[in-house]
Order: sequence, then structure tokens, then C-alpha cells
Amino acid sequence: MNILDKIIVDKKREVILKKSIIPVSQLEASVFFEKKTISLSNNLRNSTSGIIAEHKRRSPSKAEINYSFTVEEVTKGYENAGACGISVLTDGKYFGGSLDDLLLARATVNIPLLRKEFIVDEYQILEAKAHGADLILLIAAVLTREEIKSLSEFAKSLGLEVLLEVHNQEELEKSIMPTLDMIGVNNRNLKTFEVSLDFSKQLAAQIPDEFVKISESGISSIEAINELKPYGYKGFLIGENFMKTDNPGKAATEFISQL
Repeated sequence: MNILDKIIVDKKREVILKKSIIPVSQLEASVFFEKKTISLSNNLRNSTSGIIAEHKRRSPSKAEINYSFTVEEVTKGYENAGACGISVLTDGKYFGGSLDDLLLARATVNIPLLRKEFIVDEYQILEAKAHGADLILLIAAVLTREEIKSLSEFAKSLGLEVLLEVHNQEELEKSIMPTLDMIGVNNRNLKTFEVSLDFSKQLAAQIPDEFVKISESGISSIEAINELKPYGYKGFLIGENFMKTDNPGKAATEFISQL
């Protein structure tokens, strides 16, 4: 059993427990159900930098990245830096995040927020909406085509945008459908955790132009972004590179101004 399989087993259990205690009606009563979402895909299409900055305290491959800052400090810093959007990890066990992080980010910034989570159930999409997210992530490696279809349709019905993450040709082919807005190529192999920009380069031509192309993971330099832009990538998700510094907002500001 690889790390991704473990996460999904835990996640399915977690959802069952949450459903047993917080009814859907309570999530739907959130003020955010009335709020119009902010489009990340539009922001990326019109941006010169395309940076999506991530709030991430730790990860399975790095025990601790950064516990020193509040969500408000990090997300405000990212917004001031000129990020197109912010990705907020909400998984607790493996990434040290929570839905409260998403809520605090929403109270702090006025740019698109991605709920970065291992989504296996519509309930998690309701949670995302109820806590102020503008878009959700679906990971092709852990979902069937039917699940991607039903979950993306459900997200769209709530006014949320959908970022689908793929890692290889097979995942991409099974996933392409009109209910997606953005397709992200994860440069990290989620089974081995090895990182290479070649994943983004190899898949670029297979992604239809109606989807905004995003490259995720392992992007730590201006050179990497300049290398990927000719392949049609408009968005670049950067987490660890900013979070591992003494001041993530300042690191993002310097990075974006160099771009």
C-alpha cells in the first residue's frame, strides 16, 4: 500500500465520521452558499505570473515545513505579493491542515481559494463551499471516470470551479470532460514522491486548449517557469518553496517580481 492509498483509506473513514455528526443542512446554512465565487481560471488567463501560492505546514515527504506563521500572515502575504490564487491544504493527518485554515484564509483575502484535499465524496465539496473555497481539486489517480464526472458536476452546481490533477497519459485520457476548468499536471509521482518537470512537458500537448494548464509541484525557480511557459502552462502551483522560508509572503513577493 503506497502513501496515496493510505491517505484515501483514512479519508473515506474521516468522511463517514463527519457525516455522522454534521448534517448537510448545517453546511448548506453557511453564509458562503450565497456568495459568488471568484474565478481562478480567469485570473490565470489574464496573468503574467500565474502563481498559485500554497499554505502547507508539512507533507508526507517532509515531516515539517513551517509551523511558525498564522494562516492570516501567510495568505495576506501571498495576496500582497500578487498571487493569482491560494491553495489551502485542509488534510490534518498528513499535511497539518484543517477546514479552519480555509475559513481563516477566506476571512483574510479576496482572491480565489482552492480547497487542496483528497476528495472522495460530495460531502467534502459541500464543506469546501461552506468554508469559503472558490474551487476544488479532484485527483485522477484516486477516482474513476464516473466519480470525476459526478463530483465535478456537483461542484459546478454549487458554482465552484474544478481543477483536475493528473500525473500520466492514462489519467488524462480517462478524465477529460466539459465540467473541468483547469487541468494540473503534478510533477511529483504520488506513489514514489520523485519530482520531474518532464511530466508537465510530456503531457502538455495532450491537454485540450479549452482547459487552463497548470503545473504543480517541484517548481522552485524562475527558470522552471520559463521552461514550462512555451508548453502552454498558465498556472504554477508553488507550496514548499515559499513555505520553507522565514517569510512566505516576502519570498512570494520576490519570486513574482522577478517573473
